[in-house]
Amino acid sequence: MLHAKSIRKETILHLKKICHEEPSPQTDNSKESIAARKNESILRAFFQKVWNEKDFDSIVNYVAPYYTIHIDSSDPWEGKTLNYLEFAMRLDYTFDSFPDMYFEIQTLIADGNYVAITWIMTGTNTGEIAGFSPTNKTIKANGFTIYHFNGSQICGHTQVCNKSTIMKQLGFHHNI
Repeated sequence: MLHAKSIRKETILHLKKICHEEPSPQTDNSKESIAARKNESILRAFFQKVWNEKDFDSIVNYVAPYYTIHIDSSDPWEGKTLNYLEFAMRLDYTFDSFPDMYFEIQTLIADGNYVAITWIMTGTNTGEIAGFSPTNKTIKANGFTIYHFNGSQICGHTQVCNKSTIMKQLGFHHNI
């Protein structure tokens, strides 16, 4: 019987082959392992400062000059590459709808230039969202995001979040 850790390692090696990357030997003290731990720390700080504290001035400390939203079907910026100003505008758009938005990281797995997290997002809808008036309802949604790193900067993400869950919690059942 295979253990989850060995299955995960096999999956990662398989994905690296598909991407034409040569897997490097893994040891707990390898450069890749050290970089992964550093990226994990950077991502935790990014979530706390930028998303939870809404500190726009700290964006440049965590985000690369160009940030790509690879896949995120609930994000109007999906498929786009954003500069710092556009990234801040994206946050402002989100916080206008949910000014008390808060993310709690549930699981975090770092591997080289990628950090995958599962999270719980909470917030109260006090601003317009997708053309709908504020509901003043509180939401709670789960999601999964893989953050892409270039050196010690976050340069993009790939995300899955069930937008229909949020819309149902806001009372927009008929509009989904």
